[in-house]
Amino acid sequence: MSQGELSGRSALVTGGTAGIGLESARLLAEAGAAVTITGRDVERGEKALAALGLGVRFVAADLSDLESVASLARQCGDVDVLVNNAASFPGASTVDQDPASFERTFDTNVRGAYFLVAAVAPGMLARGSGSIVNVTSMVAFKGVAGASTYSASKAALESLTRTWAAEFGSRHVRVNSVAPGPTATEGVVAEWGDTNEELGRALPLGRTADPREIAEAVLFLASPRSSFVTGSTLHADGGGAAV
Repeated sequence: MSQGELSGRSALVTGGTAGIGLESARLLAEAGAAVTITGRDVERGEKALAALGLGVRFVAADLSDLESVASLARQCGDVDVLVNNAASFPGASTVDQDPASFERTFDTNVRGAYFLVAAVAPGMLARGSGSIVNVTSMVAFKGVAGASTYSASKAALESLTRTWAAEFGSRHVRVNSVAPGPTATEGVVAEWGDTNEELGRALPLGRTADPREIAEAVLFLASPRSSFVTGSTLHADGGGAAV
């Protein structure tokens, strides 16, 4: 993508202090967007800003808390590109799943994203333009033992992608998903350990993704390059959807 292609546009990346969110913020900023990243940890936010530079700003927010979601929307004002990346991803078998962890996952991955979209979409609709990119997962459509709560939450977000595309399309607001395969981020490695690498080796490409590879897909869907794409899921999964 050429530099400046997103010049004059504002972008909000939730969960932007590490991994896919951090790399997405970097690419959006390099394309000229004024980028805001969010995260729960202020210290991690400051480290992310130091790594990014490029005029990016950080707003502390917890997507599992609706008051925090509302505050985030107010602080950001007009948003032209929204990347719903913040996620909780516990690993547990269904019979061992902790109810509190289940609730936190859906509060963050589904409810938080839902009401953030509800808060920022009216501005997009009024301006007659905008792009929303939901970061989902390969496990939203592929059964993986131990991922029941996470996979169900991401399947819900993919369903919302299609609904929002239908609701917002007439006002030229596009909504799409990126479904990553196993990706080598600090958070996933800490939660899933060797299982993440095993999933990567089982893919046709035989490896896990680098976060920047997923961010490139996010950037494409956020940009005018994908101007006739809405309601779609881009499977950035090393061929996982094919087998």
